[in-house]
Amino acid sequence: MLKNSDRIFTNLYGTKDWRLKGAEKRGDWEKTAGFIKKGQEWIINEVIASGLRGRGGAGFPTGRKWTFMPKDDGVTPRYLIINADESEPGTCKDRDILRNEPHKLIEGALLSGFAIGSHTGYIYIRGEFYREAEILETAIAEAYEAKLLGKNAAGSGWDFDLYVHRGAGAYICGEETALLESLEGRKGMPRLKPPFPAVIGLYGCPTIVNNVESIAVVPTILRRGAAWFAGIGTPDNTGTKIFCISGHVNTPCNVEEAMGIPLKELIEKHAGGVRGGWNNLLAVIPGGSSVPLIPKEICDTVLMDFTSLANVKSGLGTAGVIVMDKSTDIIRAIARLSKFYMHESCGQCTPCREGTGWMWRMLMRLAEGKGVSEDIDKLLDVTYEVEGHTICALGDAAAWPIQGLIRHFRPEIERRL
Repeated sequence: MLKNSDRIFTNLYGTKDWRLKGAEKRGDWEKTAGFIKKGQEWIINEVIASGLRGRGGAGFPTGRKWTFMPKDDGVTPRYLIINADESEPGTCKDRDILRNEPHKLIEGALLSGFAIGSHTGYIYIRGEFYREAEILETAIAEAYEAKLLGKNAAGSGWDFDLYVHRGAGAYICGEETALLESLEGRKGMPRLKPPFPAVIGLYGCPTIVNNVESIAVVPTILRRGAAWFAGIGTPDNTGTKIFCISGHVNTPCNVEEAMGIPLKELIEKHAGGVRGGWNNLLAVIPGGSSVPLIPKEICDTVLMDFTSLANVKSGLGTAGVIVMDKSTDIIRAIARLSKFYMHESCGQCTPCREGTGWMWRMLMRLAEGKGVSEDIDKLLDVTYEVEGHTICALGDAAAWPIQGLIRHFRPEIERRL
């Protein structure tokens, strides 16, 4: 269990002042100029040494991603984009950072922007986060007034401007290249990769896209040292993580915990346990709606980190923990997720455009007890035709929940047929 002294987001629940004065009392904006004066290489090496992996879902090492930026030619602009388009069902961690810890994100943007040689940053925020965008705009205005942003930001000698861009509520814009398309004023549709955004990104310039939580922890890593962050969690899964626990628990919550905490401990200590007791547990989706569910027997012992969950054919994703007890109609629950992915598909790739609708209709048939047992294998085959055959990962996200359902609950589907 994480010690209170190791918590990064000390105002996660909004009990204290989120404005600049309150943030400074909690240690934000301390020694910021000094870190910048140590140079870009020092910041990048500290983030690499900390073992920080992207908190947006993929878990790619953040510092290594920054090293993909080409050598600065002194002419081409470079951009930092912060992905605040949090639309994954079951996930609401970035929202709390935006409304309760905005200055951690803004300071992180300055330090990360400097590390990659960027003078301009954009925070692309989900359209429905109206109040959060207002708070963010206010916090940025405070930072400009205090000369923490703009020319000679925080007295560091580095110029950095930060802007908020509101999306229009499309899930697909959480994919980094669709986000860039939207930011440039076009329909949010993913780009073919390569080239990757680090080489050709926003307006054809080198660009790094990072999640809110990934950027917000950077200042604390630099202040407390890479070794401190790397000392929390499990090997290759270091640091703290905000977990969002929802569904059939007694006290749904967001909580910052150490990576690698056992799932059972996470639910029982922070979410008041499963409704009706642990033995009433049916299954858990451990990382937001796009990762495969895991049944109770796996939940008993599994650790909440990228490696442990990958080993049980699931994933940490965004750490949106959705708990389902034995009252759940598990087939309809996954069918509901299938409908979401069908609705949010941008339609660019044929396997996703056609496959997501077909998978949803087939799941609804199975949920109603119609069809024959061969339909289960047919559905599974289609998930493999969609998975890995689309430009972005939305095809995978639509396929994985169904694969998890068939892997662990095939007898339940057959019983209904």
